[in-house]
Amino acid sequence: MDNVVVNDSPCALTEREMEGIMEEALAEKQFLAYYQPQYNHTTGLLVGAEALVRWKHPDHGLIAPANFIPLFEKNGFITKLDLYVFEQVCIFLRKCIDEKMPLVAISTNFSRYDIFQPDFVEELETIRLRHDVPVKYLRVEITESSVMGNHTQANEVMKALHEHGYVVEMDDFGSGYSSLNVLKDIDMDIVKLDMLFLSEEGSRHRGGIILSSVVRMFKWLGLPVIAEGVESIEQADFLKSIGCDYMQGYLYAKPLPGEEFYALLGSKSIGRMVPQLKVIDNLNVNEFWDPRSQETLIFNNFVGGAAIFSYYQGKVEILRVNQKYLREMGMNMSEKDVIRMDPLGVFDDENRKIYLDMLDKATIMGDEQECETWRSLSSSCCGEERVCIRSTVRLIGKSRDNYLFYAAIRNITAEKERFNSIIDNERRFKAASEQVNIYYWEYTVATHEMRPCFRCMRDLGLPALLTNYPDSAIEMGIFPPEVADMYRDWHRQIAEGVPELEAVIPLTMDRVPFRVRYTTEFDENGRPVKAYGSAAGIVNEA
Repeated sequence: MDNVVVNDSPCALTEREMEGIMEEALAEKQFLAYYQPQYNHTTGLLVGAEALVRWKHPDHGLIAPANFIPLFEKNGFITKLDLYVFEQVCIFLRKCIDEKMPLVAISTNFSRYDIFQPDFVEELETIRLRHDVPVKYLRVEITESSVMGNHTQANEVMKALHEHGYVVEMDDFGSGYSSLNVLKDIDMDIVKLDMLFLSEEGSRHRGGIILSSVVRMFKWLGLPVIAEGVESIEQADFLKSIGCDYMQGYLYAKPLPGEEFYALLGSKSIGRMVPQLKVIDNLNVNEFWDPRSQETLIFNNFVGGAAIFSYYQGKVEILRVNQKYLREMGMNMSEKDVIRMDPLGVFDDENRKIYLDMLDKATIMGDEQECETWRSLSSSCCGEERVCIRSTVRLIGKSRDNYLFYAAIRNITAEKERFNSIIDNERRFKAASEQVNIYYWEYTVATHEMRPCFRCMRDLGLPALLTNYPDSAIEMGIFPPEVADMYRDWHRQIAEGVPELEAVIPLTMDRVPFRVRYTTEFDENGRPVKAYGSAAGIVNEA
């Protein structure tokens, strides 16, 4: 789309006069192709250009496109003019190729009057082949309004263009009354958005929200987005912040005559335009948004609590959750509640760091990462509650520094509370055992393995597992030689099913007396499985 006003003065020629000289003007090449560069704002690379027509009349100078384009659309001359501009683009590219200049793809505008001509694609191919220009350097740009109400025929044209290798750009997206239908039904390759979304009229805040949402939608569809009409660095930085890198407008360059654009190609680094979301591995992320897809069926019904979220510059935004996710979070929360809340606002500083460290590691490693974090949740019906969630995340898409994650969660609050209770009981038991001077251990009858308590390991230097028990303890001197045979016999009795054993036994090389006691545990068939031993120090006992 050409928003450029060449001059503000009224056209010196009437419509009748322009109609009278338009064929002659075309033959005399009074119509010129100008080129407006397109840039990647992040890298500064030149990534493309749009060809725009100018009428340079020998007597009246440059005539604004707004003065002649509507007339030519009305009288049908527009098709000749558009094909003429396309040929000028091909001539320009051929010159660049012959002179080994760096190249970018150039788009040419075509109207509804052009694309529904029966031989439209064949005409393009005839011109392209005449000048032997590779199709990768040519783009066909059409407006959203040009395909309104005729999606079937428009897609037939798109299919023919794609079969020949042309890239199709959709201009003026969002200007029509049925933009979402166009997006759903028309097989386009690149979308162009006008910065009128951020105009002074109406709410710029709402326009920014809409623009951000539209850009994200195109990322999911794998379509590069070009913002045109960018005039300020503030606009450019805003576009970059929402993930739109490709821009066109007066901030970078006005439409240039062919010779000036040729010089620009020789002085600028050249880049290429790519989809703004790269899907990881073979996962078809787009299928998550198709209600009939296998991915959606699995997401909603067969996996546990799951979510899709984006991670950008330290911020997390939840895009989609399933019902099991809501059940795991509890608090009678709805999908709307979860999506509206600040996902990082539920953490304290420590747990937020744990969670963000996991995401950063996942972006670097590219594999599955997991963490456990405590979160403070609140709802109008349930008040506030602190829950522990185990999160497993996997990176499924990325666009520069914007990352897309799949997350599986499980509420482990009850497990954590039970575990903490066990730890607390063990702590108290350790403290009590210190007070009463007791050592304890567990003996497995079938394997002759002994697992000692922390005091046995600390005071006696025992490992966490002793095999070939009790001989291994006897060899270490825990049981002196004079009681070794008796202690071996105890274990034979335990294996035969004796339920309890008790005696005062001197232990260690210092022969300190302890009351040693065993109790045996049996399985459902009455066979001895384990025995639990304890040794309590004897005070003032002869």
